[in-house]
Amino acid sequence: MELRLEIAQSWRRAELSGLKPSSPADRLEVRDIDTSSRLLRAATPVLDEIARHLDDTRLCVVLADRDSRIVARRFGNRSVERVLDSVSAVPGCQFTEETSGTNSIATPYEVRRGVAVHGDEHYLEAFKQFTCYGHPIVHPATKRLEGVLDITGLVEDTNPLLGPFLAHAAADIEQRLLDGSNQAQQRLLAAFQAAQHRSSAVLALGEDVVLANSTAVDLVDACDHALLREVSRTRRGVRRLRLSSGTEVEVRMEAVSVNAGMLFELAPLRPAYPTHVRRRALGGVLPADAEERLRRSSLARRRVLVAGEPGTGRTAATAVLAGAEPLVRLDAADVPVLGEAAWCERLEELAAGHPGLVAVRDVHLLPAVLAARLARLLDTSPAWFVLTSGPLTDLRDEHAALAARVHRRVELPPLRERRADIPALARTLLGGVPGGTSLRLTAGALELLAAQPWPGNLRELETVLEEAAQLRSAGDITARDLAPSCQVSAASPQLTGWEQAEHDAITKALAAVGGNKVHAAKQLGISRSTLYNRMRALRISG
Repeated sequence: MELRLEIAQSWRRAELSGLKPSSPADRLEVRDIDTSSRLLRAATPVLDEIARHLDDTRLCVVLADRDSRIVARRFGNRSVERVLDSVSAVPGCQFTEETSGTNSIATPYEVRRGVAVHGDEHYLEAFKQFTCYGHPIVHPATKRLEGVLDITGLVEDTNPLLGPFLAHAAADIEQRLLDGSNQAQQRLLAAFQAAQHRSSAVLALGEDVVLANSTAVDLVDACDHALLREVSRTRRGVRRLRLSSGTEVEVRMEAVSVNAGMLFELAPLRPAYPTHVRRRALGGVLPADAEERLRRSSLARRRVLVAGEPGTGRTAATAVLAGAEPLVRLDAADVPVLGEAAWCERLEELAAGHPGLVAVRDVHLLPAVLAARLARLLDTSPAWFVLTSGPLTDLRDEHAALAARVHRRVELPPLRERRADIPALARTLLGGVPGGTSLRLTAGALELLAAQPWPGNLRELETVLEEAAQLRSAGDITARDLAPSCQVSAASPQLTGWEQAEHDAITKALAAVGGNKVHAAKQLGISRSTLYNRMRALRISG
C-alpha cells in the first residue's frame, strides 16, 4: 500500500521508536486526569453539543490534553464505546506515536496540524478498523498547544465532511479558552488591586500575567518567579524562602479563584544571628563554592584537577585558578596531531621553564602510557599544574591514578543540576555575547531556559543566547525568541527532585545504548510502554 507522505513519515517515527504493527493496544498505561482543568472547562460545552449531533451514529469524539492524554469522550452509540475501551482509548491513557503509532490523536499532537487517518493508514493492526480525524487545539493568545480533538468511527463510516466539522469545533474550544483566560486575568487583577497597597511586597502570577507593587519590583527578580510558581504548586499558606538575591523572605501564598493564578505577599526577614550568604562573583559562571576553592588554591599555588562534563566551565575554572599568573595550555586532544614523543617533549619543556600555571586539558583522553608519564612528572617536578578531565566517576586505571596525584579536586556540576542558577547565568552569559548588553530576558524566557535539559551545559546555553541576540538588537528576549533552539513544551512545571532523578536516569540510559528505547527500557528494568510514558511526562525528546 502506498502511503500519503504525512502518514509514511508518521509510520517511520513509530518504527524508529521500537513499536511494531503487531504491538497490543490494550496495555497502555492509564493515569489519573485533572477533571477541573482549564481545557476541560472550555471544551465541555462544545463536546456536549457535538454529542447531540452524534446521537444514533457510530461515531465518537475524544479530547486529549497537552500531554496527548485522553481526558474526555462522547459517544453516539455505546457499541463504539466498547470498541474503544478494547484498544485503551479511555480517559487517562496517553496516545503518542511511540506508544500507539499513527492515529488522529498522536499524529496531530506530533505535527501540530489537522490529520485524517483512515483504516489501513493506522500503524497498529488493532486500529485499522477505525477512520478518524484529529485537530490540534492551540491557545489563541499564548500559541501553546492545549490538546487534540478527535472524531472516530468505524471504517465503513468514513465521511470527508467530518474533517471541517471537527476543525470548527476545535476553533470553538480555542475561543472559549481565550474567553476563560480573559476572565481569569480580570479575577487576578481584582485580587491584586485589593492587596497592592499593603506595606509588604505583593506579587500576582497568572499563566501569562505578572503584577507587582513597587515594593515587589524592588525585592523580587524575574528569575524568582519560577521558584514561587513551583512552591505554590505543592504548598499553600506561609513558608520561608531565599530569593536569588540572597534575601530570606516569609511568603504568604493564596490561590485566586479557580486556576486564575496565585497571590504572593513577601516580607524580608531579619535573621536572629549574622549569616553569610555566598554570592557568585559578578560576571562569574562557576558555582560559588567551586570558585572559592579555586581562589584559595591559587593563593597557595596548589595543583588542582578540575573535573566535569564538557561545557561545565572547566576553562573558566582554569582561568580563575591562574588569576594574574601567566597561563599556558596543553591539550590532550593534540596527541594524535603532534605525536606522543613531541607532545611529551612540549609538556616537559613547559614544566621546566613556564613561570605560571601549566594547564593540561582533557587528561582522560590521554593514552595510558602518557597518563603514567604525566603522573611521574607530577611526582618529580615543582611546576604548578592544573588538569582538566571528564567526571571523576568516569576515570579508570592510569587516569584515576593521575587524578590522585593532585592536591585538590574540584568537580563542576552539569547545568541540569544548577537549575536555580540558570536565570542568573543566562543574564551573565547574555552580557558577553555580541549586542547582549542592550538586551533583557523576560520572566517567561528565563522560565523556559530553566526548564531545558542542557546536555551541552554552559556552552550550549551561551550558543542559544547568542542566536537569540542575533534576532534582536535591543529590547526584550521573550520565550518565542528562544523557541527555535528550546523545546517550548519544556516550559511546563519544573521537575521535582524525584522527577529530576528519573529524568537523569533515563537520559543516561538512552545515551548508553545510542538512543535505542527498547534496550534502554531493559537496562532500566521497566517496560517499554512505561519508558515512553515517563519520557513524555518528563519532556525527554528522542
